[in-house]
Amino acid sequence: MNRQKRQFQARVSVPRRSSVVRSQRMDKITIIGCGGSGKTHLANQLAALLNLPLTHLDGVYYDADWNPLPQEEFAALQRKLVAAPRWLLEGNYAGTLPIRLAATDTVIFLDLHAITCLTGILQRRWRYRGGQHAKDGVYDRITWNFVRYIWGYRTTMRPKVRRLLDEHGGNARLIALTSRRQAARFIAQLRDLQARRGDRQSCD
Repeated sequence: MNRQKRQFQARVSVPRRSSVVRSQRMDKITIIGCGGSGKTHLANQLAALLNLPLTHLDGVYYDADWNPLPQEEFAALQRKLVAAPRWLLEGNYAGTLPIRLAATDTVIFLDLHAITCLTGILQRRWRYRGGQHAKDGVYDRITWNFVRYIWGYRTTMRPKVRRLLDEHGGNARLIALTSRRQAARFIAQLRDLQARRGDRQSCD
């Protein structure tokens, strides 16, 4: 195991069946992971649960005709977003990830198997039939390059993501979720924690 991998693993917490989500506040959340891993779904759930302003980066990067925003403008927009006191940003975009990592208090990395992610994009296509669905944060476009990207994500992109996390993550809490079951358990634990907090406040 190389030094980079040891550093990454040492800083990551993975919710398990018997664990409870820590009481640490999550006010500035960054969600990253392979296409089809469930970033949008998780972001929508978390934003509603924690009452966080949510930005799907696909929605600001692409216009209605799938033309990308110039890199300088995209970076400037993210600097403005992370200057706010509370936020949730969902999306990869490794080129600007350091901007988010420098300001975040929590990084959630959806590190799912390629087969699971490919199944995810097919299920999304079946449901949304392609196109942009800003209300749900879904931007559904499948190309062969995208399929190849998903298939090779753990080999090509995951090492880069790990390096960026080690270099720019600072003291941010890192949560790695490696299955849809883990993601669902994480939300359930957080929902239970929020409910118990609400019960305590109502008794005060």
